[in-house]
Amino acid sequence: MANDERFQRCLTEVLRHEGGYVDHPSDPGGATNMGITRKTLARWRKISPWTDLPKSSVASLKRDEAALIYRANYWNPSRAGDMPAGVDLALFDFAVNSGPDRAVRTLQAALGVAADGEVGPVTLAALRAADLARLLNDFCDRRLAFLKGLSTFVVFGRGWTRRVADIRAAALADLKTSSSTQRRVIMTMLSGYRTYIVAAFMIVAGLAQVLGVELPTLDGGSAGSLILEALAIIFLRKGLKGDAA
Repeated sequence: MANDERFQRCLTEVLRHEGGYVDHPSDPGGATNMGITRKTLARWRKISPWTDLPKSSVASLKRDEAALIYRANYWNPSRAGDMPAGVDLALFDFAVNSGPDRAVRTLQAALGVAADGEVGPVTLAALRAADLARLLNDFCDRRLAFLKGLSTFVVFGRGWTRRVADIRAAALADLKTSSSTQRRVIMTMLSGYRTYIVAAFMIVAGLAQVLGVELPTLDGGSAGSLILEALAIIFLRKGLKGDAA
């Protein structure tokens, strides 16, 4: 359920910026709660025309329903769940503000692949090869440049600039945490199998001697003794693990 955990983590960050119920006269979205506009909520509840949905319904919107809307309208269409930690947050937040298509195209432009708005094998392959920290900074720079070109930047520019800065910092922190966790997992796995690796090398060395190939680093031990010692190490480790359990 790692994907769901990432979604909830990213949603919490998005909602922290979206805030609660507002009805700003300069906001084209009108009445909004947790970033969900009156029109979006009406469409989600299949109410037409959307003006039939009272503003009170927007004001009483609960997080659980908002989460369903965010997942269906922004997280899934942008395929944020397929992104590395950090990139998922930056992409998701941009999709919420400016639409999944624009967010994905901006990410693709930063990756240097065709900006068609569809996350496919080419985009995912470019992500795997990318320097993610550099990508995140470039992506956030592009997002801010887009926002500065909007006519409403005069009204909302300060808040948008602060939001992009916060998302950039949170995304980079998530990336760093994820990288550290992956390194710890790898080192733990290697540590757990170190004994077996040494034993396997001893067996290979013993077999090599049987075939007449001398390995200088293990010179002095007969082929039979190397193999027997390796097997003893393996069985001893298994016995210790069993006793510990």
